[in-house]
Formats: sequence, structure tokens, C-alpha cells
Amino acid sequence: MLAALFFAAPMAGAQEPVNPTARSVQEQQLLEALQGGNAISGRVSIPDQRAADLIKPEGRNWSGTHNSTVYWTTTAVVLGMLALLTVFYFVRGRIRLEHGFAGRTIKRFNSFERFAHWLTAVCFILLALTGLNLIFGRYVLIPLFGADTFATATQLGKVVHNYIAWPFMLGIAIMLVVWIKDNIPGRIDLDWIKAGGGMLKGGGHPPAKRFNAGQKIIFWSVVLGGAALSFTGVLLLFPQLAGEPGNWQLAQLAHAIIAAVMTAVILAHIYIGTLGMEGAFDAMGSGQVDVNWAREHHSLWVAERDTAVEGEPRGHVAPAE
Repeated sequence: MLAALFFAAPMAGAQEPVNPTARSVQEQQLLEALQGGNAISGRVSIPDQRAADLIKPEGRNWSGTHNSTVYWTTTAVVLGMLALLTVFYFVRGRIRLEHGFAGRTIKRFNSFERFAHWLTAVCFILLALTGLNLIFGRYVLIPLFGADTFATATQLGKVVHNYIAWPFMLGIAIMLVVWIKDNIPGRIDLDWIKAGGGMLKGGGHPPAKRFNAGQKIIFWSVVLGGAALSFTGVLLLFPQLAGEPGNWQLAQLAHAIIAAVMTAVILAHIYIGTLGMEGAFDAMGSGQVDVNWAREHHSLWVAERDTAVEGEPRGHVAPAE
């Protein structure tokens, strides 16, 4: 009898298995609790009781906005600019010098100015790529390279983004100090804008000083947009400075949308400075531009230099290397 009871007990227990998760909270129960407008909280022993919140209704709203509004806004702005530049290239073609290269150059930017430009440019490209990965990475990298590669790239990108932000801020500050005097808007800029900068059709470029209206738009977009990105970025790095979680969420949304607009602006700037305009890259490459290029695009600036160096060779030019 004892032997029979010994073997029968496990068999009886096996007929009624115990489900260890039967009384656990299911996701649907959490969603139903959130519909009442209350946060789902636990208990913490640290002074900041906000850390006890597991899920908050406004947190889900923010997540939905990030995955919908920010995603589609970034898609429309960035891809829209790429499409516009592609159409512009095939319709207008490359903007070439009307009188060809003169074979003599004139200094446009010194070494320090080019350092400030490339410091800011390289940092922005890294920031843009790592930021865009957070929005599009899961839809692009995971299908192509797998989830593990995406996770590694995103973790590395987070570190790069956090540290590259500081030299980017430095570059913005240097450019503001060095170039603000040449980027004050004036009446001549209105004439340049009315003429479309001479880029929509042939017939010459309107007169411009060291920076034309288009370059001034780029400058102020970078300075003001960079300042906004810096401010919101610091709040994201140090969320305690933002105060309430809602402030942090607002900073994140502003950061993402401003970054998308700046990315579109910089794409246009890169296009004009490389493929779009003949001779433009030399300004930030070697710092020397062809004399004919300078006179066609910045005739008033060349005239000012001629006056400043009166008695020296016209335009203070040197043979092209």
C-alpha cells in the first residue's frame, strides 16, 4: 500500500499542472489601467519617486509621436530634399563658369576658417548619421545586416553622438565669431534672392559680397539650428536639467525635428559645394578660388579686395597651382 501511494502521488499531481504565470499581469491589463489616466507605478527606496513609474499615459503618447510624427517628418524633409536636388541637377545641370578658368587664384578662406568649417561639418555628418539610425536603422539595418549588427551599431552610435556633440558646439561658436560680420543681411541680398542667385538660368550671377544671400541663409541656419540642437541635446544628456519628464520629451521631439530640417539644409549646401557648382569646392579645399569664379559669384567682394590692396596686382591673385 505504501508503494502504491508513493507512485500514485506524482501521477495525481501531474494531472493538475501548476501555471507559474497564471496570476501575472498581462499587457492588456496594463493598457486597461492606463486608460484611466493613471500611471502604473512600483516602489523605490531612492529619493526620486518618479523612478517608480513603470508606464505613464503621456509616455505612451510620446512614444507614438516619435514613431509616427517624427518618422514621417524626417522622411518627408530629408528624402524630399534629395528628390528636389536630383530634379534640379537633371534640369539645370552643373553650374559652370561662363568665361572658364583664368588660371590665377585668389585666397578666399585662410587655414583657421577652413578648420572651423571642417570641424563643424565632420561632426555634423557623424551626428546626422547616428541620429538618423535611431529613426530608420531598424527598418534598414536589421533587414540587411541582422538585429545583432543593428544593436552594436546603435550602441556605438550613441557613444559617438554623445561625445561628438561637444566639438560640434565648439565649431558653431568659432564660425559665429569669425563670420558673423560678413553674414549680416542687407538690401543687396534681396536683389540676389529675386534673381534666384543666377542658378535657375544662365545670364550671370547677381553681385554679392564675401557671402551671398544663399550662403547667409546656410550660415544662420547652421548657427541658430546648431544652437537649438545644442540646447536640447544638453537636456537629453542631462535630463535632470529638464525637470519634469514632459519637458525632456518635448526637448527630444524638438531635437529630432530641428535635426531633420538642418540635415536637409546641409544636403543642399553639400550639393552646391561639390557636384552642383564648378569650382566651388576649392574655397574650402585649398582656400584658393579661381579669379573668374570669384568675379562671377562674388564681384563686390573682389572689388573690395582690389581697393584694399591698391598698388598690388589686381585682386591680389597668384598663379593657379
